[in-house]
Amino acid sequence: MDAGIVRKIDDLGRIVIPAETRRLFNIREGDQLLISIEGTGITLRKMEDTCAFCGRTDDVTPFKGRGICSDCRSQLV
Repeated sequence: MDAGIVRKIDDLGRIVIPAETRRLFNIREGDQLLISIEGTGITLRKMEDTCAFCGRTDDVTPFKGRGICSDCRSQLV
């Protein structure tokens, strides 16, 4: 998908992701983005919250700096 948006890199190597793109992908301050190389291009992907114990991605909430799903949380007794 080519959105046709051009951004310059600043002297610290940063770029600004336009507000409309952040809204489209639900990217907020503090979210982590995965930067990867695919062929001759660079890809940015929003990291999904993942359970640190089982790897599940649904119903994950933060717990002491890590993600944990409801099933694993119920077993922490």
